[in-house]
Amino acid sequence: MGQDNLFDRVIPIDIEKEVRKSFLEYSMSVIVSRALPDVRDGLKPVHRRILYALYDQGMTHDKPHKKSATIVGEVMGKYHPHGDAAIYQTMVKLAQNFSMRYPLIDGHGNFGSVDGDEAAAMRYTESRMAKIAAEMVKDLDKETVDWRPNYDDTRQEPAVLPSRIPNLLVNGSAGIAVGMATNMPPHNLSEVVEALKMYIDDPEVTLDEIMTVLPGPDFPTAGIMDSKGIRQAYTSGRGSIKIRARYEIEERKNGKTAIIISEIPYQVNKARLIEKIADLVREKKIDGIVALRDESARKGMRIVIEVRRDVNINVLINNLFKHTQLEDSFGINNVALVNGEPKTLGLKQLMQYYIEHRQDVITRRTIHDLKLAQARKHIVEGLQIAIDNLDEIINLIRSSKDRETARNALIARFDLTEIQANAILDMRFAQLTGLERTKLEEEYRELLARIADYEDILAHEERVLQIIKEDLDEIKDKYGDKRRTEINYDSSEFNEEDFIEDHEVVITLSNRGYIKRQPLDTYKAQKRGGKGVSSTSTRAEDFALDVLVTGVLNNILFFTNQGRVFCSKAYHIPESSRQAKGQTLVNFMELRPEEKVSTIISVKVFDEKRHLLMVTRKGTVKKVALDSFSNIRKSGLIAINLADDDELVDVLRVEKDDRIMLVTSFGQSISFLEGQVRPMGRTAAGVKGINLGRDDFVIGADKYRPEAEAVLVTVNGYGKRTRLEEFNLQNRGGKGLKTIDVNNKNGPVVGFKIVKEDEELVILTSEGQIIRLETEDISTQKRYSRGVVVMRIGEGDSIAAVARFKTE
Repeated sequence: MGQDNLFDRVIPIDIEKEVRKSFLEYSMSVIVSRALPDVRDGLKPVHRRILYALYDQGMTHDKPHKKSATIVGEVMGKYHPHGDAAIYQTMVKLAQNFSMRYPLIDGHGNFGSVDGDEAAAMRYTESRMAKIAAEMVKDLDKETVDWRPNYDDTRQEPAVLPSRIPNLLVNGSAGIAVGMATNMPPHNLSEVVEALKMYIDDPEVTLDEIMTVLPGPDFPTAGIMDSKGIRQAYTSGRGSIKIRARYEIEERKNGKTAIIISEIPYQVNKARLIEKIADLVREKKIDGIVALRDESARKGMRIVIEVRRDVNINVLINNLFKHTQLEDSFGINNVALVNGEPKTLGLKQLMQYYIEHRQDVITRRTIHDLKLAQARKHIVEGLQIAIDNLDEIINLIRSSKDRETARNALIARFDLTEIQANAILDMRFAQLTGLERTKLEEEYRELLARIADYEDILAHEERVLQIIKEDLDEIKDKYGDKRRTEINYDSSEFNEEDFIEDHEVVITLSNRGYIKRQPLDTYKAQKRGGKGVSSTSTRAEDFALDVLVTGVLNNILFFTNQGRVFCSKAYHIPESSRQAKGQTLVNFMELRPEEKVSTIISVKVFDEKRHLLMVTRKGTVKKVALDSFSNIRKSGLIAINLADDDELVDVLRVEKDDRIMLVTSFGQSISFLEGQVRPMGRTAAGVKGINLGRDDFVIGADKYRPEAEAVLVTVNGYGKRTRLEEFNLQNRGGKGLKTIDVNNKNGPVVGFKIVKEDEELVILTSEGQIIRLETEDISTQKRYSRGVVVMRIGEGDSIAAVARFKTE
């Protein structure tokens, strides 16, 4: 061929148009065939092909595992010619319980870790379908979905799976296409089922109503999720939510504290997270961490961060959240293929398309089952004719020279179809018995009932929807589990209290700063009259400093010795078992070094007509209206302006005409009416409650109660009860009365409480010795006596604290 003829065959094209055309084809191929999930089954083609290959090869959850390489080869050779590495990586992710909320592959061997470790090579690992994956392919053999040719046109593959589980909602999806991406979060199966049933019952149901049963995503690695952003994502299909690690503050024996991290945000690499924290410490961007260890094991995650004693642990935690992936964002972008076209979908749309898919699957399954039932009914009708005319048919067959002649004769004589005639010719002699005749009649009646049922399902859409609901309930019963990711409603437009039923609880604050919440019936269930129940299993020197019975929706005010106040809802205090010691207060508030909570008070309504009375070490008293504490910042609020080296000793809730009693270290006391202290603003310093002698200070305050007595305990273990009638009512600001004779033998007063007969005292020494006394065990004496020994203490030891509580 000459050179001129060769150029005659060249077709000139516009390169710009060719690039545009080729790139568009490539883009559509990536979007439709690789990167985006189908809205119906939530699967990309590679996921669908892996599950179908497992199903086709019989590698179900009840069969032995097989080498992963076998499955990869099967998928690549028959359905997905894009390389074994991509297929195996997809299989690995489907098997990882930290990547998938409900894994679809049951992997055996090393399938990687949350530290970012890669899975072992496919020749070492083994796989099979997970039990839940069987629900994805159930009824696949009943013409429930469309099929299409595979890549080389040698076999058929399903275009979509029947997907009895709402896979896209429960497992989510992530992928980057050309010009678009998807990032759909996983959800809790039980919650999704309830939401879908709610939508089936009322397609006009509002998003707010759906969110009462499906409040937000549920990630496999748990964590704590901010509710802000969820509603927007559910409405528009786009949004961003923050997820935080779950941690606890643990007190160590050497006085140090440690942050224990047990859950981290979704898709965060644990090893890199620890490395990042170590880098921040090395670069001195974060100060106060003395040790960092990963103690994670098979039982769960445990990252230990040991903290220096003088560090404000809340500030440190906030810095860790700011500078590391202990707090991370998850950008929701619900893009899925709807009829082959990528769309951004809100929650209700995702639910709608899934329900429509299941309606189509159940309708097609019912049509398939109806065809089979009708075909069998047709054959049974023929068999019944044969049994009714048995002798004639046997003679007819015996007289025929071959099968075809016999078939034609049967068709002509009894007006049968070819199918019925073949079925008669295939009958065994055993089917000619009277018992078989009865069986045929029973089968015929059953077939008629089934056919009527199938036709009724096809005629009534509500029957189809009811079947979907029944399937969903069965799925929930088999695979449903509890929510893992906690949702924090603090910054949400939702009112968290709408989801909490009010009930009474017991709040216990221990001497060592541990707090916990328990249902009131924990105590009511115990027998009365004994020593009561043990409320905690704390160390011997840790006892209940304060106990409140309050409503779970009430506010709890925490007053510290440094004159600050913090506030928390009762339900924010973690509920603990009766034997647990609870959590340290530093989990809830930013306490300074040497700052500790001395009093807790329950408040239901911040009423300006109700008041609190504060008493300081230097004898100052201050009355403040409750509504002054209605808006307390997370970082706390100044409750009283304290002078240098003064501190807040006690806070009492006071009503009109309450009688207040203050007691000092040197044994002086003063009693006055609350009306002598005028209400003041929150920033006021207060007025003088008692005129103290040199080096004397207030050790406690309490209110008079009917049939109660004053109990005083001194540093050397002496104590007494004194009738309240012995203390005259005075004006505040005076020197008061002698309450106990303080000398070198009994020592200064360290504890004072007004107690009744049904109450007990716990006395603690500086060396950790503890004694529990009933009120009547303490001798009653005059106010100027020195008391008797109530606790014998060792050399160098002394009484450190006294607490009061009821025995019932």
